[in-house]
Amino acid sequence: MKSVAIVGTGTEIGKTWVAARLATELAGRQKIIAARKPAQSFDVDDAVELLDASILAAATGQQAIDVCPPHRWYPLAMAPPMAATALGNEPILASALLDEMCWPAGVDIGLIETAGGLRSPLADDADNLQFVALANPDAVVLVADAGLGTINLVRLCADLLKPWPFTVILNRFDSQDSLHRRNAQWLIERDCLPVVTTVAELAERVLGHCSNN
Repeated sequence: MKSVAIVGTGTEIGKTWVAARLATELAGRQKIIAARKPAQSFDVDDAVELLDASILAAATGQQAIDVCPPHRWYPLAMAPPMAATALGNEPILASALLDEMCWPAGVDIGLIETAGGLRSPLADDADNLQFVALANPDAVVLVADAGLGTINLVRLCADLLKPWPFTVILNRFDSQDSLHRRNAQWLIERDCLPVVTTVAELAERVLGHCSNN
């Protein structure tokens, strides 16, 4: 099985949407896909079907409790380890999150979606970048916004992702928006970064990385 980590330049950047669309796109190319969300935190009033684990489960034909173990659901809108502490739960250790990521047999590509931005804490002893290093995926997808400020954030994150084959996807890209087009052009032509603007392009990159590793 190959694994792909889904990280973001910040929170609410659209990691779950991209991961779900990527899963659907890869499944359409005859790949068996599963997804894992090591820990998720959310507002207590959020509808269950709109939680990250539920969306990933729907996209991959799994159960939400398989995507993210029930004891890693934290009904408080903070970074998971902060939410765990505030709720009186045990500290979250990165090693425990890794041990809990069990994959079903026959999976071609496993998608691992992190929580928050790349340097946001995922566990008490690891942020998302450190967790990715421990998981050692075959490829990484960096989800970024297409609008104002994205060049700075993509550059900062890209420098940290150099140990892995990675692809940047500019989420919510509008080809009619001059700023979106110019941001993509700058990152591709001046920074020589692997940037795509559609999920179909992303799937091609992911398949290429997974076949090369």
